[in-house]
Amino acid sequence: MSRVLSLAILPLLVASLPAAEPIKPLNVLYILADDLRCDLGCYGSVAKTPHLDDLAQRGVRFNAAYCQQAVCNPSRSSFLTGLRPDALHLWNNGIHFREKNPDVTTLPQWFLKNGYETRCAGKVFHNWHTKEKGDRRSWSADEFLHFENHGHDIPEVKAELPRNLALDVGRMYGKVPVCERRDVADEAYFDGRVAAEAVRVLKEVKGKPFFLAVGFWKPHAPFNAPKKYWDLYDPAKLPPLNPAKPSGAPALAFHESTEILGAGKERITPTEPQAAEMRHGYLANVSYMDAQLGKVLAALEAEGLADSTLVVFHSDHGYHLGEHTLWGKTSNFEYDARVPMIVAPPKSSQAGKTAEGPVELIDVFATTCELAGVPAPQGQQGVSFAVTVRDVTKRTKEAAFTQHPRPAYYDRTPKGVPDAMGYSVATGTVRYTEWRDWESGKVVGAELYDHAEDGAELKNAIDDPKKAGTLKAAKAALHEQFPPAVPPAKR
Repeated sequence: MSRVLSLAILPLLVASLPAAEPIKPLNVLYILADDLRCDLGCYGSVAKTPHLDDLAQRGVRFNAAYCQQAVCNPSRSSFLTGLRPDALHLWNNGIHFREKNPDVTTLPQWFLKNGYETRCAGKVFHNWHTKEKGDRRSWSADEFLHFENHGHDIPEVKAELPRNLALDVGRMYGKVPVCERRDVADEAYFDGRVAAEAVRVLKEVKGKPFFLAVGFWKPHAPFNAPKKYWDLYDPAKLPPLNPAKPSGAPALAFHESTEILGAGKERITPTEPQAAEMRHGYLANVSYMDAQLGKVLAALEAEGLADSTLVVFHSDHGYHLGEHTLWGKTSNFEYDARVPMIVAPPKSSQAGKTAEGPVELIDVFATTCELAGVPAPQGQQGVSFAVTVRDVTKRTKEAAFTQHPRPAYYDRTPKGVPDAMGYSVATGTVRYTEWRDWESGKVVGAELYDHAEDGAELKNAIDDPKKAGTLKAAKAALHEQFPPAVPPAKR
């Protein structure tokens, strides 16, 4: 056949071929944990988390993922909109994100606009101090168990309530003891019911494109997982606590840990056994949350949806369990800033691999869109790391940023505004933090931790002449993102 003839009939041959089916967007199962630091088995922790460990083997585990602020409302508002706390002008738990940003588009809202059925089971948006409980405009149906108080997670049982076997640490968390170990079913507490609802919704949305957000309330305090999860751990074999403060760190780096330890006459100073009990209870909460997540993932498989669903898991921020003398969150230290994250597309070529480069939670919005096959909206401050999910050797950024005001809960003070804002950068090798006066932007304290030598951040090396080059590079990275002498309120 002559070349001229073959070229002449080529269009006819192409026209006769069956039309290629358009790429079908993926469903999204978006799972959040509350107050979860990197205490998962797949991160090298003693925590027993078989279901998350299995998910990590199916997808990509991120070893350097960071929140933008280590407290619930600012963090969730940030990653659910793809905007930093300074862009939202939101740095506390007391203001609903729509009060200052009424027209901002959220992640589930964007998927709703793109033809998805969007559903919510559990705590996804922040749960209290809100005029608008949750964000109904983001969902196709009413949210389930999204609005509650952690201190109201009282065990619901039909029979007589079993005795609390936990050590008394001398303080209540709302209506519940800080530590509670009762032999009850998973569904006695919030997260068991959240998992059951998520399983039900998966059956209901099957057959249509869906975005299902499942927000677990744990391992947030109180430490009251059912007894069988406490029993997974031998207290004598749990890691010991090192409560040492970082030497040379400014006072602004710390807080009073009032969420766990209380204030005034109600404040406790936990004994060594009491501190050990709370650390044990936190791990029990982690395993309880993991078991509920396992039920949801099993339902995804049972409904035949695993091969058409992108699974994204992460925490809202990290947590301290007595390290640095701190209990809870609201600092810029690595324990609070770093979060676990696993992204598992169907049949990933990178399954079981670890991405070492830094990513930020504000990147999740754009990344989820790209991996699911949905165009991202304009104006995102995050950067999609989908390329990393497809090849863990590829990075999208070299630094991640976290911030926190002082006082941490400034909205509960007579002044009503912070005294200072701490801006922190993690580069993978160091953490550098500047504490800036709220009104002037002047630096009033600084920290430098060399993670190669001091992974636990126990020595502030800000004045070490040997670290001058390291300090210069870290400071340049921070100043590029947060220019100096610009007060946060004017950003």
